[in-house]
Amino acid sequence: MSHIPQIKIAATYMRGGTSKGVFFKLEDLPEAARVPGVARDKLLLRVIGSPDPYGKQIDGMGGATSSTSKTVILSKSAKPEHDVDYLFGQVSIDQAFVDWSGNCGNLTAAVGSFAISNALVDPARIPDNGLCTVRIWQANIGKTIIAHVPITNGLVQETGDFELDGVTFPAAEVQVEFLDPADEGEGEGGSMFPTGNLVDVLEVPVDVVKGGTLKATLINAGIPTIFVNAEDLGYSGTELQDAINGDAQALARFESIRAYGALRMGLIKDVSEAAQRQHTPKVAFVARPAPYVSSSGKQVAAADVDLLVRALSMGKLHHAMMGTAAVAIGTAAAIPGTLVNLAAGGGALSAVRFGHPSGTLRVGAAAAQVNGDWTVTKAIMSRSARVLMEGWVRVPGDAF
Repeated sequence: MSHIPQIKIAATYMRGGTSKGVFFKLEDLPEAARVPGVARDKLLLRVIGSPDPYGKQIDGMGGATSSTSKTVILSKSAKPEHDVDYLFGQVSIDQAFVDWSGNCGNLTAAVGSFAISNALVDPARIPDNGLCTVRIWQANIGKTIIAHVPITNGLVQETGDFELDGVTFPAAEVQVEFLDPADEGEGEGGSMFPTGNLVDVLEVPVDVVKGGTLKATLINAGIPTIFVNAEDLGYSGTELQDAINGDAQALARFESIRAYGALRMGLIKDVSEAAQRQHTPKVAFVARPAPYVSSSGKQVAAADVDLLVRALSMGKLHHAMMGTAAVAIGTAAAIPGTLVNLAAGGGALSAVRFGHPSGTLRVGAAAAQVNGDWTVTKAIMSRSARVLMEGWVRVPGDAF
């Protein structure tokens, strides 16, 4: 019996922020996978090692978590005044689908570095030393992102002393600006607040919360996100991963909240559709500052943070914070009256430092009210990135 041999595809394995993913240049993909469709999805699933009923992704590049089951496709930008087009695919671990509905803010930090090192940025725009400004078109959500990448002797500088909670080793700092992060073009009217309210009363099943109603801030900024109060669910906001991920009933409650929130935001037409849209929206719970010990053993004092936030991604509590959710946090915090803003003390806030399971993170946002509607011009945060491995990935030739 004959078997089709494996093929190899040029790829780079990179860490960006608190995520890892496999990066491809569009032109390096097999021809059938250079366009959206079944072939592309099958290829990326096989690269990552999904679907895996064991939930381990042993036969692929994935790391069996939402933070490590990611793929990125980059090409020279077709958009004026942009350097690179960035397409992100969140690969399901145990199901056969790739979710293209949103961005990955963490991996965004690696896009600029990859683009510079892989000749996707005009050499004339790369300084010998200093910062290279990479103009990124985020194709999933149709937004512009600016990455400020450090350059030393004409090459991307990856080493440094910038520390990021959730990442073990220090590296070079990459500042990322998310321009006009609100409104991903979906939902009821495609506005930052799809229901028109800063706080909604979300109807959920009574087995989710007593009484069947829950206060929620539903926002499209960075990524569609549902914010609820920790205390309304019986939590303190200081929880670490095991407290949630080890509780099947808790995970089911959060998934139900996510589904009913997605329905209220107009992202789906029936709650049953949420299962096929795992990447968006996110669901997070917020609380006022309180002391806790992070997952690394670091003491976080109440005075160290403005608020506490815990967020779920792909059905599990995230070990730190998704970059796009951090944009949503910064944006919501800047708008008086949202649950995020109130947890941070209320009032006008241009930046907040929030506590997450791995430590703390600072994010800033510039918000203004125009003709009664809230707008945000940009959100800013610092991340780091580095190449972990480069060369080729191999997949069976009939995998796609």
